[in-house]
Amino acid sequence: MEKIKSFTIDHMTLLPGVYVSRADSTPSGEAITTYDIRLTRPNFEKVMSTGEAHTIEHLGATYLRNREDYKSRVIYWGPMGCRTGFYLIMAGELPVDEIVSLMEDTFRFIAGFNGAVPGASPVECGNYSDMDLPAAKARAWKYLDILKKHAF
Repeated sequence: MEKIKSFTIDHMTLLPGVYVSRADSTPSGEAITTYDIRLTRPNFEKVMSTGEAHTIEHLGATYLRNREDYKSRVIYWGPMGCRTGFYLIMAGELPVDEIVSLMEDTFRFIAGFNGAVPGASPVECGNYSDMDLPAAKARAWKYLDILKKHAF
């Protein structure tokens, strides 16, 4: 089998940040872009717990799909299996600096969130009890620091 593109990236040198993971197009020719929202340094830092990743998934998806300027473009927001970050799949080709700005807004929302996590009930989620809002908020603050320190 042919090696998929994401397995050709050297994860020993990959740093936290925002990257274009891949650019594709639909059969009708519309662009779809996958962004790598890398929160931790792979193989060097502790990965996110399932509870914090799950909480960030719910809060990030809720925020992104409610942004009037982006909600029609969001195709998918979800965690990487390795728990070092998230994938954001968007319709179109947006510059990385625009996605960085969107991630700053998204992670500020997560960092400042209080209350019940959206979708965290047995009717709405298949594993609703595995949520960790304090850890998600702490991770969001850490990622905001990373975004501030790096030019993309």
